[in-house]
Amino acid sequence: MAIYLPSSSEEEQLALDELTPREIVVELDKHVIGQKDAKRAVAIALRNRMRRQKLTPDLAEEIIPKNIIMIGPTGVGKTEIARRLAKLANSPFLKVEASKFTEVGYVGRDVESMVRDLVEIAIDNVREEKLEDVADKAELNAEERLLDILLPPTPPARPAEPTTAGGVVIDGSTALTESSSRTREKLRQQLREGKLDERQVEIDVRERNFPSFEIMTNQGVEEMDINIKDMLPSIFGQRTKKRKMKVNEAFEYLIQEEEQRLIDMDQVTRMAIDRVENSGIVFLDEIDKIAGREGGHGPDVSREGVQRDILPIVEGTTVNTRYGMVRTDHILFIAAGAFHVSKPSDLIPELQGRFPIRVELQSLTMEDFVRILTEPKSSLVKQYTALLETEGVKLEFTPEALSEIAHFAFRVNESTENIGARRLHTIMERVLDELSFDAPEKKGEHVTIDADYVRKMLTDIVKDQDLSRYIL
Repeated sequence: MAIYLPSSSEEEQLALDELTPREIVVELDKHVIGQKDAKRAVAIALRNRMRRQKLTPDLAEEIIPKNIIMIGPTGVGKTEIARRLAKLANSPFLKVEASKFTEVGYVGRDVESMVRDLVEIAIDNVREEKLEDVADKAELNAEERLLDILLPPTPPARPAEPTTAGGVVIDGSTALTESSSRTREKLRQQLREGKLDERQVEIDVRERNFPSFEIMTNQGVEEMDINIKDMLPSIFGQRTKKRKMKVNEAFEYLIQEEEQRLIDMDQVTRMAIDRVENSGIVFLDEIDKIAGREGGHGPDVSREGVQRDILPIVEGTTVNTRYGMVRTDHILFIAAGAFHVSKPSDLIPELQGRFPIRVELQSLTMEDFVRILTEPKSSLVKQYTALLETEGVKLEFTPEALSEIAHFAFRVNESTENIGARRLHTIMERVLDELSFDAPEKKGEHVTIDADYVRKMLTDIVKDQDLSRYIL
């Protein structure tokens, strides 16, 4: 999962520089309920990153990020805190499960792929920013190209002797040009008003059906496959073919072509690599699944081996990507895990030393569940209300209904597996099951969900332990 808010203006960058740790926590409070300790830790880490950028290059090079381990059960906000931090910091962000990696020598994802994936995310983000910058210019260029197709330019006429009428010299080519220009402007007006959208035009489109194949190398299939495919157009040339399409479709296609021409991909690559190296954030989930120091033998992949492979990336190394070499020295790593069975001290000492900040996240209470339902910017209540509003149904929850939903979620978490706030999604789906199904027939109605309705939908399921395990 990659989350990123494009922001290139000086004002937004200045606002980020001015955010104090306290203000960062306030911003995180808008999306995540509770977990003050974790928010304080990431706020300090982000502020330290801003402080480092103001130091002299020699000193800044020596200051390494203070990586964080978040310890807590699932569904309490570990991922969301890291995700929202990346949004706030305008940073490339990658969430990856440590358990997906395998020790060197085994078939599976190698640990360096996390850096390559982060670079790809940064490239996409910077490219999106650049697209916004050139959008107007691209649209104008596409409009001119489309007008050339709709009204092909008249070929230059052979020079002829100008005629005279009443002592005034009349140049035929000038009159023709003015007439063509007026026609072009009329077409432009009609194009902008959408009057030509249904007309068919024929344009040249690029062919992209190159043969697909993969080559296994020590770099990994993902690297070589991409590089070879990138080379193919330059080897065989870029072939085009004529294709008929409606004017509005052709306009969109030409805009995309113009955007590609206007963007300097070399500059995009340089900016993306710089962002990854100086402000990239990797969220390493399920770190507890690879905790352990037993020696791997036989067909089993050694968990300690995976830790030793991850160590250089976290410690600081140079990774070869298709866009060039990328240093990981100043990427911020946030690890997370429930640590029910293992504990952070079960990690190899070298890796422990690279995560100096440990924060424990608390299990959620019933009061937290009520707040989660209503307070965040995109809370579940706001989401479901907006969804049903599209069907013309006005949905309202009474405070007692929200308390009842929170109560049931808390009870089910206690009696089965504790999956934290994610239980609320299941409970809400069950409560609104009938209403969601019948919503198209209830257009214009105002529906109030009260405590009795919640109990009617949930009591029987929660009472039956076996049913509860399967349904909630």
